[in-house]
Order: sequence, then C-alpha cells, then structure tokens
Amino acid sequence: MTSGGSLVSCNLPKPITLNREREMESLCGCCWALRPRYKRLVDNIFPEDPEDGLVKANMEKLTFFALSAPEKLDRIAAYLSERLTRELNRHRYGYVCIAMEALEQLLLACHCQSINLLVESFLSTLRLLLEADKPHLHILATNSFVKFANIEEDTPSYHRSYDFFVAKIRVSGIRGLQGVVRKTVDNELLVNIWEPRHMEQIVPALLVNLQKHTHTESESPAEQTEVCFRELLGRAAYGHINNAVRPVLMHLDSHSLWEGQSFAVQCFQIIMYSIQSQHSHLVIQQLLGHLDANSRSPASVRAGIVRVLSEAAVIEATGSVGPTVLEVFNTLLRQLRQSVDYELTGYYDTAGKHRTTSTEEKTLQDAVIKTIGSFANTLPVYQRSEVMMFIMGKIPVPGIYPALGFEGSRMIQVMLLKSLLQVSERYESNNLLTALPSSFLEPLLSFTLMEDPEIRLLVLSILTSLIDRHHNAAKLNAARLSFDVSLLELKENRSSRQDNLFMRKHAQRLYRHVYLACKEENSGQNHYQALFSLLAILSVELANEEMVVDLIRLVLALQELALSNQECLSVFNRCGVHSLCAAFLNLLSQLGPPPPLHQHVAQVKRRQHLPPVKL
Repeated sequence: MTSGGSLVSCNLPKPITLNREREMESLCGCCWALRPRYKRLVDNIFPEDPEDGLVKANMEKLTFFALSAPEKLDRIAAYLSERLTRELNRHRYGYVCIAMEALEQLLLACHCQSINLLVESFLSTLRLLLEADKPHLHILATNSFVKFANIEEDTPSYHRSYDFFVAKIRVSGIRGLQGVVRKTVDNELLVNIWEPRHMEQIVPALLVNLQKHTHTESESPAEQTEVCFRELLGRAAYGHINNAVRPVLMHLDSHSLWEGQSFAVQCFQIIMYSIQSQHSHLVIQQLLGHLDANSRSPASVRAGIVRVLSEAAVIEATGSVGPTVLEVFNTLLRQLRQSVDYELTGYYDTAGKHRTTSTEEKTLQDAVIKTIGSFANTLPVYQRSEVMMFIMGKIPVPGIYPALGFEGSRMIQVMLLKSLLQVSERYESNNLLTALPSSFLEPLLSFTLMEDPEIRLLVLSILTSLIDRHHNAAKLNAARLSFDVSLLELKENRSSRQDNLFMRKHAQRLYRHVYLACKEENSGQNHYQALFSLLAILSVELANEEMVVDLIRLVLALQELALSNQECLSVFNRCGVHSLCAAFLNLLSQLGPPPPLHQHVAQVKRRQHLPPVKL
C-alpha cells in the first residue's frame, strides 16, 4: 500500500491448473497436438478441480480407445501410473483418487481381453499407495485390490506375485486380506499362500480382528473377519489344513486364550464348520498333539484344550476321529492319569515348582470324561465296543501296579470307570453277547466286589446302561415302592435268541454278584436303588419263564440274608435289602406269570398297608 492509500498490485503466482501444466509442458518443447493420442485421452479425464471428480465423458472415450486398440493397454496403464505417482509426490490426493478410479474402470472393461497388460502397472500403483504414510491411501488401495480380486481371469499369470500384499494389506483391512486369499488360493501357480510364513501372517491378523470386535451389526469387522476366515478354510486342501490350523494354536497359546472358554471354542467351531468334512480328523489330531505338548501346562490350559476337543467332536458327527480311533482315547486317558498324578503330588511339573490344586485338576478330569463321551458318540456301534474294551484294559487291578499306591489306583479306577460309563450310556446294541462279551463282563463284575462304594456304584450303573436298550431305567428309578407298572409306560420286547444265550451263559454270575453286593456293609441308598434298577432292567429286557424262577430264588436268598443273624449287617443294610426285595417282587408280579405271585404280592400289600415310600 502506498502513502496515498492506493493498493500496489502484487504479481502473485497463479495456481497451477491442468491447462496451465499443459502450457508449461509445451513451452519445454513438447507440442500438445503432437503428443500420443492415448496420453491426450488420459490427460483429458482429469478435471481442473479434483473435487469435480472423473470426467465421465472423456473416460468413456478412453475406454473405447482401449477396447479398440488393446495393444495400447500397457502404455495407457503405465502412463496412468506415472500420472498417479506425480500427483502423489505433489500431495494432490484428489487426482490420485481419480487416477485409481480410471484404472479400476479400465480393469473392469478390459479384463476379458488383455488384463495382464494392465495388472502390473495396477499392482505397482497399489504398492505405492500402501507404502505411503497415509491411512486413507491404504484404504483406497485395499478397496481397489478387493475389486481386482473379484475379477475372474481367463488365463493364469506365471510371473505375478502377491507376497508384498500379504504383509501390507494385513494392516490395511480385512477385506484386503480376503482379496489376497481369493487371488491366490485357487491359482495353482501360487500355492505358496499356504506356506507357514504366509499363514502365520494371515491367520493371526484375522484372529486379532475376530477377538477384538463383536457382531453388533451387518458388515461389522467381526463379520467380515469371520467370512474371510471361513473362505480361507473352505478352500484348504488336505495338505494345507495343518498349516492353516497351527497359527491358530500358536495364537491361542501366546495370548493365553485357552482359559477363556468362549473364544477358543468359537475359533474351532468356525474351523470345523468351514473345512471339508473329510479333513476334520486332521484338526482333531492337531488338537490332540497340542494337548500332549501342553501336558505340563496349568490345569486351566489343559481343560481349555479338552473343551475345544469336545466341541469339535460334537460338530463332526461321524468320521471326525479318523483312522486312529484308539489313539484318540489313549491320549485322553493318558491325560486323566497325568492329572491324577498331579493332584496327588500338588505340582504339574517334575521339578515341583508349579503348584496345582485338587479343584483345578478335578475340573480338567470332568472335561476329559465328557470329551470321551463326546468322541464315543461319533463312532459306530462296533467301534464303541472296541473303545469300551480298550478302557477296561487300562483300569488298574489292585496289586498289579504297586507303584501307584492305594489312593492313586483308586482315583484312576474311578476316573476310568466314569469314562466307561460315558461310553456305555451312548451304546446301543441289539445283541448283548456283543455288548457284554466274557472278556469285558468278567473284569467288570469283579469290581462289584471292591470295598470302595463309589466304584461299586459306577459298575452297577455301567451294567444297567448296557442292558437297558429301551431307556426304561429312568422311569423305574422314579417309581416308588408301591407302584403300578401300567402307568410307567415301559417299553418291552420279547427276548431274542441271542439274549437267551447270554442269560444262560452269564445269569448265574450276575445273580451271584448282586447277592454279594448286598452283603457290603458300606452300601448306601444309592447302591440299593442301583441294584433294583439292574434287576428291574433284567426283568423288563430279558425275562422269560426260566429267568423269572431264578429271579424269585434270588429274592428269597436276599430275604434270608437280611434275616440272618450270622451276617454282620447293620439295621440300615437289612432294611435296604428288604426294600429291594419288596420293590422288585412288586415289579416282577406285574410283568407277567406266574399269577400266584401277583396274588401273593397284592395280598401282602393289603395286609401291611404299605405307604408309598421311596426305595
């Protein structure tokens, strides 16, 4: 401003527009009219103001030219990439977005003819955007790569590599990772996506997003992550399963996620539902191996792995165990035995530095027993029979393994019998000769003579569950001493020839062990209830005239036992035996012949006015 107050005109530089830039280029000796046509067409798609967006009319001209002269595609793409690089260096991000939009439209329009001429420039451009220190450019590159990933190419690429994008797009977005997966897993020339070095980057990135976000709405990060994870696993071939699952195990280990039930179970539910069913046993085997590898980890970690195993077995109803059936149960039984050792010593390591508690180990033991039942439920009948024989062979017999000690042997016996009960409860067979062969029945009955009341009760429950093929035990257990059988709606079938052969072969041994079990002084109410259930199920499932006579003789012998002064039975035990006899005779009299038995029981009930008390 002068002293007179007038303004002095300042020759401020005009903003450099696209036309101004062209004038400057022409001053340097490059005549605009003599430039190649493809360059002029590319330059014309950029507006003077980047906020106006891509000049659509000029973009249509460029697309028409590219389709008419496909041999110029590589030059067009290279020049577009050059323009984008120039605008990126000048921080003119509006023009960068316009250049990317033009590249995307050319890809969509020309992919059927010569996409390979465009792709190299396109990928190099994406690489520039991902290397820039601008998050919005990362998002732009990621979205562009996703669009490119959805394009189906007619011919494979022999020299194209996506290694760079595995690491870069990991931090740029889940959808970008999904694009990497789509472009690589189906390309036979790029199978290296399944290599451990790539899986160890892709899978943890997905798990982190899956862990931090929840399904609050559609298109949420968690939902996108799960879709991408499922797509990756669904495309995994037989040889790729281990490489895809191993990073999951490592991630759960390094972030201590086994102890929380929900996330580890969620991960393997996704895995089991996504992979091809014939590959399920590979996941099971990896989990079993991981359980063995963590045998000296805290009980909470081992219990978490076992819970995941249980859920995985339930999801895959058949064939999940694979060819090594007994190895699965051997691993689980070994974990039970180790847990008993840790519970007795109070430490879960050999050095005695890391303490454990009885409560923690019992939680693990319950989880292992439940898992054994879950696995057994997936097997056909003949394999369940093999599993029961296998478990029976693992039960220590007193005196054979003195190193375990009395308490150690007892605890292992209880754990294995509980496991056997889990399998037997799901066992259904029409042939008792197959369900209870001599090699299985004899050692099982020998445990009814054990002093430990818990062991005897477990054995009675196992016998009842194997013989109870029509699930009548629950109805009979709810009955009272005086009840009407017709109201129980019991399911009865005529005994088959195989059933009759079984009873002729084993009936006397069964009756003898029932009689001896009634003589045990430390029996409680549950034992007499279990004995009643066993005798009742025998009557309902297998009764014939010959067997009814034997059962009546057994009841008379038990009554003599309860009245005898030579036996050192407490008043409670004598009352328990009398109640057992009364309840069983009441049931037997209503099931069929002989009629005099029914009349006698009815007469006794009227005479005694028996109240409806529980057994």
